[in-house]
Amino acid sequence: MQVKELKTEGLKREYEIVVPSKDIEKKLNARIEEVGRSVKIDGFRPGKAPKDLLRQRYAASLYGEVCDKAINDGMEELLKDKNLRPALQPDVELKNFKEGEDLVFAVNMEVVPEIGAVDFATLKLERLKADVSEEEVQQALERIAESRKQTETITEARKAKKGDVTLIDFVGSIDGVEFPGGAGKGHSLELGSNSFIPGFEDQLVGASAGDKVDVKVTFPAEYHAKDLAGKEAVFAVEVKELRKYKKVEINDEFAKSLGEESLDKFKEAVKEHISKEYDSAARQKLKRSLLDALAETHSFEVPTGLVEAEFKQILTQYEQAKKMGNLDEDDQSKSEASLKEEYKDIAERRVRLGLLLADVSEKNSIKVAQDDLNKAIFDEARRFPGQEKAVFEYYSKNRNAVEALKAPILEEKIVDFILDKVEITDKVVPVEELYSNPEAETTSKKSTAKKSTAKKATAKKASSKEEAESAE
Repeated sequence: MQVKELKTEGLKREYEIVVPSKDIEKKLNARIEEVGRSVKIDGFRPGKAPKDLLRQRYAASLYGEVCDKAINDGMEELLKDKNLRPALQPDVELKNFKEGEDLVFAVNMEVVPEIGAVDFATLKLERLKADVSEEEVQQALERIAESRKQTETITEARKAKKGDVTLIDFVGSIDGVEFPGGAGKGHSLELGSNSFIPGFEDQLVGASAGDKVDVKVTFPAEYHAKDLAGKEAVFAVEVKELRKYKKVEINDEFAKSLGEESLDKFKEAVKEHISKEYDSAARQKLKRSLLDALAETHSFEVPTGLVEAEFKQILTQYEQAKKMGNLDEDDQSKSEASLKEEYKDIAERRVRLGLLLADVSEKNSIKVAQDDLNKAIFDEARRFPGQEKAVFEYYSKNRNAVEALKAPILEEKIVDFILDKVEITDKVVPVEELYSNPEAETTSKKSTAKKSTAKKATAKKASSKEEAESAE
């Protein structure tokens, strides 16, 4: 095999490879002989057919196979001899593959850039921290109590008012004809909650238990059931009972109902949960700061093919958001040309960070261990209470799904490795500053080399921690 270097320009490489015809002929003869040992030809025992007959029958069909293998072998040898690391699958251009002549093909590729040693100790970052105040704990307790409030029957003779809960039976009709889905029995409706059709709840204010009220409403024009949208309807409503919310006392009994032994223990659990939320937010901010610092302090050429692929992915997301009417306000005010230019910069930054993080991983042997994957799968299963078995089976049978978990895990391990070497100063800030992020969308587009799925672990038992999480 003969290799000729045609071009070296930045990260681009182009070579011409010539496989002599005699080598192709030798490989072809060997392949024909191999086939001849197993094929059945009338009049001959297996493996005894004349070589000329075998060549006549199979040479044409086997020639392409032999050339394909010669090209693959040539590519493999080229990459090994030249110590090349393609950024993407190399392009192959056949220049001559006529039988009896030299096989000639060109190989075009972009290689992964060489990234020099990185001294992370020179980086200085600020880690924001927020303390959990007693006021925040109390507010969380009140939200939890609010979510668990119950009702009791109003025994006094009075009329319904906003804030009361009416227990009602109802039947809806349009032009005197009942319509599907328009009836209900024993339904609890809080007056003023705006959970029913506009105007419905207002007409029950002033009703007493046992009253029958004809509630007249007009379905909104944008109502989800198209056959009802914009139509007038009458609901025959019977008020079966009036109820009111009982105040939930935040005390030891309340804590015990949530699985804790006392109110003090419950407060500790709530405070711990909030603290973990703050730590998670601080971690994300620190990670963004790190990636920003890496992007600012490292400048090297990146493969245009990788940038173009990343740009197309961002552009696809933009087109989908535009189609669905979900464009950010900031993006809505920009021209498409301006957005594309911005997205191109984002794509280049992502690729550069991706290459840098991959280089750190390779040079420091940072890998995803099986224990890491097992934990990630377990965390995924915990997100679906009652369906854990199905989640485990899904990952046991779907290798691609398991592989998809690796990228975010590896990224976090690399970030941890770098942060361990960076000079970090802690700074206590108000909670608002911890969560403030005026450039949230831009940063999120830029910050990671590969989009990773955030995984939020849920509490192991249905106790105070779970209640705290739901309240937050």
